[in-house]
Amino acid sequence: MSLLLYRIDDRLIHGQVVVGWGQPLDVGFIVLVDDEVASSEWEQELYRMGTPPEMDVYFVPVSDAAQALEKYKADERAGILLTGNVASMLALVKDAGVRDVNIGGIHHRGDRKQRLRYVFLSPDEERQLREMAKSGASVTAQDVPSTHPVELNDLLESEASVQ
Repeated sequence: MSLLLYRIDDRLIHGQVVVGWGQPLDVGFIVLVDDEVASSEWEQELYRMGTPPEMDVYFVPVSDAAQALEKYKADERAGILLTGNVASMLALVKDAGVRDVNIGGIHHRGDRKQRLRYVFLSPDEERQLREMAKSGASVTAQDVPSTHPVELNDLLESEASVQ
């Protein structure tokens, strides 16, 4: 089956990923690409507790993710790859040829502007998303599978009150 979803979500593994996306896609594993979590045993254990026992979770630092991707693409089960930030996904677009990027939750921070009710972006994150698209990636925002995906151009032109 391979990796079916490449998602940016600053909450990483949580119910919306495991239930909202994992169940409809029949996910057998999640690859979490995050430097901090990859180096922290207790954080890894916390994220594993949020998944069903039959679902494997792999923790990979950003620097190793591009090379490790082939192994996960070859897995017979369906999988999801998660990053907690835009910069990490941009590295995968550039270094591993990721071509379909889903923006999940990117939440409020002082330098971010609200684009959708679940997406807040800084000017640098907007630049990085545009760079992904220029590199050939399709970038859309979609919180759950039952909602309509929002194309990158529409996302960057949107105001939260419109959505």
